[in-house]
Amino acid sequence: MKLFRLDASIRVEGSQSRALGDVVEAEWLREDPGAEIIRRHVGTEPVPATAWASAVAGGATPEGARTPAQRAAMALAAADVDALEQADALLFAVPLYNFGVSQHFKTWVDLMITDPRMAPGAPSVIAGKPTVLATVLGGNYSPGTPRAGWDHSTDWMKRVIADVWGADLRVVKREFTLVGVNPALDQFTDMAKELHEAAEVTAREHGRFLASKIAV
Repeated sequence: MKLFRLDASIRVEGSQSRALGDVVEAEWLREDPGAEIIRRHVGTEPVPATAWASAVAGGATPEGARTPAQRAAMALAAADVDALEQADALLFAVPLYNFGVSQHFKTWVDLMITDPRMAPGAPSVIAGKPTVLATVLGGNYSPGTPRAGWDHSTDWMKRVIADVWGADLRVVKREFTLVGVNPALDQFTDMAKELHEAAEVTAREHGRFLASKIAV
């Protein structure tokens, strides 16, 4: 079995999104310790910001007239779509940055969409594949909180992964990850602990979901 895992955090040590993704991955490996994991670290090894435009232009240019930049961008997109196609299940670990989608994940998504196999309206190579989105938020943006509705990332990612690409998606979200880091949030320590524990329970459940869907 193969798991495609993408991490979008700009951090390695201390990354909360990586830690949440690790919980999902551990449950996957518990079912199949020898499973192969295809890793993509777009936070620390980002897709070039110009790749999307180059791939779009290359797609509209006759093959013999494409520039080296266009060819490179199209090849980069094709390589990652090949990896998605080969995978049996998918795991995306993506944090919220500045109330919106991680620019590294958005840039990667934009590039993937330039490949005909992932374009909107086309049969996606991940359609129906079991997929987990593990996302973390420094604050709390749940209904009833002062900043309810400020999470402009999670719903967008769900729309792309599930609605556009057709993946069989499960989402695990952990909020208040900045409690213990930002002293202004110290009053929420108990709540943050509860949210952390609940997110890890859900992450383990989703890891088992990935494994069970493949085992069927």
